Amino acid sequence: MPFCSSRCGLATMSNEVVLDHVDWDFSSSDIFSGLTIDPDSLVKKLDSDTRSTVSSKTGLEEKTLLSKKEKMKMRKEKWLQKIESVRLAKQKQKAEATRKATPVVGDMQPLMEALPELSDLKTGIQGRKPSKREEEIVQFHEVIANPRYKANPLFVISEHLSKRLRQEEGKPL
Repeated sequence: MPFCSSRCGLATMSNEVVLDHVDWDFSSSDIFSGLTIDPDSLVKKLDSDTRSTVSSKTGLEEKTLLSKKEKMKMRKEKWLQKIESVRLAKQKQKAEATRKATPVVGDMQPLMEALPELSDLKTGIQGRKPSKREEEIVQFHEVIANPRYKANPLFVISEHLSKRLRQEEGKPL
């Protein structure tokens, strides 16, 4: 760059930008009034071989134009997906925390009380006492086989009920 006095301004070798007698007082509103720019120096041309392959490909493709509603829908869908992913992450963290807090083997006493003893299982069905239901089924078959019931079932049932009521009231049979 050639040397210039302080009043001369900026000068370059190619004379692209030349400031002649610029007043360096910036308090005025016309700070670019003395600026002259050569329009030929602003034009730059790219050769086809100097362009990169990426930029040459992107220049040939047409971008899809979306309407404002479609853009808003896409933005909303992305937002909802983010919210859903955050919700799922929190849910996974909560489930993991509960799994970590729950011991693998907790209080085994209620389970041991609920299960039968091994010796009871070995004796099997022969050694056990018949249940109340099984007793009632046997008693029902005996009643049906009774000859008095076969002759007059209503009389036998009413007689049985009257005996049962007296027994419940505390009166002797």
